[in-house]
Amino acid sequence: MANPLLRQKLESGEFIVVPGVQDMIATVMADKVGFDFVYGSGYWLTASALGLPDAGIATYTEMVDRMRTVVRTSRAAVIADADTGYGGLLNVHHTVRGYEAAGVTAIQIEDQEFPKKCGHTPNKRCVPVEDMVEKIKVAAEAREDKENFLIIARTDARAGLGVDEAMRRLDAYATAGADILFFEAPQSEEEMRRACAAFDKPMLANMADGGKTPILPASVLQEIGYAMAIFPAMTSLVAAAAMEAALRHLKASGTSQGAEVPMADFGEFCERIGFREVWDFEKRWAR
Repeated sequence: MANPLLRQKLESGEFIVVPGVQDMIATVMADKVGFDFVYGSGYWLTASALGLPDAGIATYTEMVDRMRTVVRTSRAAVIADADTGYGGLLNVHHTVRGYEAAGVTAIQIEDQEFPKKCGHTPNKRCVPVEDMVEKIKVAAEAREDKENFLIIARTDARAGLGVDEAMRRLDAYATAGADILFFEAPQSEEEMRRACAAFDKPMLANMADGGKTPILPASVLQEIGYAMAIFPAMTSLVAAAAMEAALRHLKASGTSQGAEVPMADFGEFCERIGFREVWDFEKRWAR
């Protein structure tokens, strides 16, 4: 069931900061910190689960299962990357129904050709705008909760077709029924401001560390005109750097312990991952 909180916060004008999660450990940590929303990133969930690049290799079945697990693990509302909808119009219909049944609150669909590529990598190609318009119409019609399950329409046209074409596409997607607009990979604050000024629909900023878009704080993004921002890469890149540093320390010193190796408390993590319920059950039913 879609969480109405996203729609409510968008209507209230409260700026929304959404961390990306690549696995269930990141999801649990986002819960600990108290985020209301998490973003199921196609790039990072694919890298974490399959060890593969975000290049249209992961299937709908693999990704909806991963999103279902994020929903089950998190108390936050889940915003989910659904790539191109995994095919044609029938696939989009099936994807929306599947993601909604999995408990996702908003689904992101992009206008790339299949197989798609990460939005901040080269050689992206977009489908004709008319094809994406039809996908958005199908997605909007397929959802059962038309009030709270939101459609995010992303255009990747900036890289190969330019800003003007990206703007034309966003306008068409808004008219087709998208609830939130996603201008992928603008390359300057000026481009970001232009897009936000042009549309009445809520705009999503992609703060992809290492990507082509300037990383700006929430206060500046809100002033520019964005309604929300996802930070899809942060937890993954931080985790990778921390693991590398810890592994180098282990290799050099022969121990996992050291002031330079920050480490979560094992007992607390056991509690957060659900062992308390297991222990209580075993205590009650022990024979």
